Amino acid sequence: MSTTGGTSRSLAQITIGLVGFLFFLELTSGVLQGYYVPLVDHLVRYLGITHADFNWFEAGQLLLSALSVPVLAKLGDLIGHKRVLLISTVLTGVATWALVFTGDFWSYLVAWTFQGFYSVWLPLEVALIFDRGRRSNTGVSTTRRVAGLLVVALEIGAIAGALGGSQIFKATGQDVQLTLVAPAVMVTLAFFAILWGVPESERSTEKRSLDVRGFGFLAISLLLVMSGLTFLRLNGPGTWWVWAILAVGLLSLIPFGRLMLRTEDPAIDMRVLGRPTMWPVQVTAGLFGISVLGAQFPLAAFAATDPAVTSTGDGDPGYGLGLEDTSIVIGIYLLSLVIGAIVFSAVSRRMQPRRVLIIASALVAVGYFALIPFHADVVQVLACIIVAGAGSGALVAALPAAAAAAAPPGRTGIAAGLTNTTKTLGGAFASAVFAVALHTGAVEGAVESSLTGYYIVWAVCGGGALVATLLLFFVPKVAFADADPEFSEVSPSA
Repeated sequence: MSTTGGTSRSLAQITIGLVGFLFFLELTSGVLQGYYVPLVDHLVRYLGITHADFNWFEAGQLLLSALSVPVLAKLGDLIGHKRVLLISTVLTGVATWALVFTGDFWSYLVAWTFQGFYSVWLPLEVALIFDRGRRSNTGVSTTRRVAGLLVVALEIGAIAGALGGSQIFKATGQDVQLTLVAPAVMVTLAFFAILWGVPESERSTEKRSLDVRGFGFLAISLLLVMSGLTFLRLNGPGTWWVWAILAVGLLSLIPFGRLMLRTEDPAIDMRVLGRPTMWPVQVTAGLFGISVLGAQFPLAAFAATDPAVTSTGDGDPGYGLGLEDTSIVIGIYLLSLVIGAIVFSAVSRRMQPRRVLIIASALVAVGYFALIPFHADVVQVLACIIVAGAGSGALVAALPAAAAAAAPPGRTGIAAGLTNTTKTLGGAFASAVFAVALHTGAVEGAVESSLTGYYIVWAVCGGGALVATLLLFFVPKVAFADADPEFSEVSPSA
């Protein structure tokens, strides 16, 4: 008994030390996501571009994320998750420092795009935690709890970044270059935190290789799909060649799947992806991306819309909240994500994992569907987004942990990474659809049509979450739990 207790205590000590350094890394990731938001207007003027041009920065980073995360996550499974985490941090750091010293559109576009390598951090962190915990009987639940804490760090970092960006800009006398030094320094510190404080994961003893042909095929497919969605947002649904690009990209996934089934060590193992413990999780991640990545801009736009302007008279109160500063709405939403992640971490050992996923998805659905009838004032909107945000916070933590738990040994990185890729695709789809929905009403100049655009946004977000909730009922009840029968043959040393 003493030996078992000593092993558990040793594992707990290792996990606490590991989590401390990874917590800082996710804090840095959150800062990168929030820091530049209040600086957008200043960056536009600094670079001499328009707000429309700035959309290309976001599009480039999303595209890089979709293309790079599966490859880097798979490399982590092959050569070590810490090693790939260091490589991605170096690339992110170089790009973040480049933003300090570049002052033209194209250089900034390249640097901003390459900064997107931080997208692979959370999947690799989950794989590292899972590797450390898999050798104990509570390894899976430990991963869920720690993933919740990492998401707390991510959201706290996003809030701190959004607040800190504007304050540092003021403190530097509105010097853009000096302001951009802070996140670059933080990424540099994160590199040394990983180097000195994070142990390497155990690599599989089986002979494996990187499926370059498969990843090349996947990259082309994702490039076509993401490009099609980007051009749909920018050019509108009336451009025929946009639909042609999307169709070719989606159809190319069919021969890609057939190629994967014929490959001995494929880029994406379609048989694993088809497991009842895996495919609902990946589909849920894609549907979840619709709201978590696609709905924040429409929410901010609705909060800023002046109801006095949108009113048609005759007692019509108009729509919108008329807020001059929309940061309170986004801030409350981010805080609700933190709450959701904390609650998820707290209940992850006491509640059936599948049930947690179902409840979290249902909360997102309820929150966004509720916005359709309840959007008349700030209190109603905040109440709705707090419900949706709490579910979203739990899902951000739960999905990569669930995917890692459902993956065979040696494939946790790519499984967790795929949740990020599918989430990114869902977000890109949502951004395109929402831009078309809102832009159409504005062009036609009809208040009803424009409000209908917001209804479409909320309905699509709620509908996606509802479908995800229903799909999760197909997951076996014992999935993602400690001592999962699917891994019962794995020895403690595996």
